[in-house]
Amino acid sequence: MFTSGLQHVAAMYAGVVAPPMIIGPAVGLSATETAFLMGASLFTAGIATLLQTIGFWRIGARLPFVNGVSFAGVTPMIAIGNGAGPDDALPVIFGATIVAGVLGFVLAPYFSKLVRFFPPLVTGTVITLIGISLLPVAFNWARGGNAAADDYGDGTYLALAAITLVLVLVLRRVLRGFLQQISILLGLIGGTLVAIPFGVTNTDAIRDADIVGFPTPFHFGAPQFDAAAIISMCVVMLVCMTESTADMLALGRIVDRPADERTLEGGLRADTLGTAVSPLFNGFACSAFAQNIGLVAMTKVRSRFVVATGGVILVVLGLCPMAASLISLVPLPVLGGAGIVLFGSVAVSGVQTLGEAALEKGENALIVAVALGVGLIPIAAPDFYHAFPEDLLVVLDSGISTGCLVAVALNLAFNHLGARAADERTAEVVPHPVPAPH
Repeated sequence: MFTSGLQHVAAMYAGVVAPPMIIGPAVGLSATETAFLMGASLFTAGIATLLQTIGFWRIGARLPFVNGVSFAGVTPMIAIGNGAGPDDALPVIFGATIVAGVLGFVLAPYFSKLVRFFPPLVTGTVITLIGISLLPVAFNWARGGNAAADDYGDGTYLALAAITLVLVLVLRRVLRGFLQQISILLGLIGGTLVAIPFGVTNTDAIRDADIVGFPTPFHFGAPQFDAAAIISMCVVMLVCMTESTADMLALGRIVDRPADERTLEGGLRADTLGTAVSPLFNGFACSAFAQNIGLVAMTKVRSRFVVATGGVILVVLGLCPMAASLISLVPLPVLGGAGIVLFGSVAVSGVQTLGEAALEKGENALIVAVALGVGLIPIAAPDFYHAFPEDLLVVLDSGISTGCLVAVALNLAFNHLGARAADERTAEVVPHPVPAPH
């Protein structure tokens, strides 16, 4: 259980620490303060994951569902921070995040009722988009992760990603039982060992890390509440809830426990409660981590307690910077090689779901075609929406959100409203039967 939980942590680690790594320098934090922010993000991700997997009362999906810092809020939070100034940036961000989390918690029971608008036609499209949208992240990792660096896309990075990918595939082919289930973790370890002679593995983090470090509440100051920042983060919260709904539906199908309205309500409450609590410990908005859905699909380890173990590991990493730095030894190119398998598995799950969507009937194929096309715009043409207001970019720059909204809207238009109108026309044309004479 520990090893399988550690595999989930290894798969998500880069995604958890990447937002604070971006936001910290953008709002004027030093390297030490940014490292503190990363530890706080690991700690709060662990708390949010435990809320999801173990839960209490009506909080938690109780699925093998991993939560962490959402990428959807990175751009808006940087904009909020730049507007507030270096001294007030994080307090304003944290205040807006708390309000957004509380609002989401209140809306969760109503938001979960939308499950009837997510048939296999919609969920299959969204799951496919989740996998496809994550693949560019793996490709970026494989090239080094920093597009501004001189060695971005260096042959050494690409070779390490390829070696890791091949290693994972070979291990999946030759191993059996438990070892096969942790082939991703073994591949990450093997890829890291291969990377050491090339000098890609950075050990500075271990040397500079403390053994124990608690994310002191309100380390950067008491939260401040700014109306514009709150509105921006509330939009982010709705985007996160949309993505989490799609992810829970995807995971429910993978583990053969379809997510019903109550499951979605509990999952969204855990998401939003985790978001409201995170700023107390200097964390950000929490949302689902789709890469771990790919790990569940690939390993077929469906126990929520395995993921809960991963949540405990995240909490420990947040409390022990030295332990956290051990996982940071895995170079991004190695993560990129493994990510191709993980994220590709999510896309395949979506294709399998679409196989149950009766694409030959009505306009179902057209719905999928348009939703996939719109969802791929931010990937294929990242600057497509550059002329739109920044507030709209929170939604438009997320292919998962836009694809999901288009799929739901078209499914309503063609399969609900259209079907109802057709029924009414039929009722007008078909005469009522004449009763037989007595």
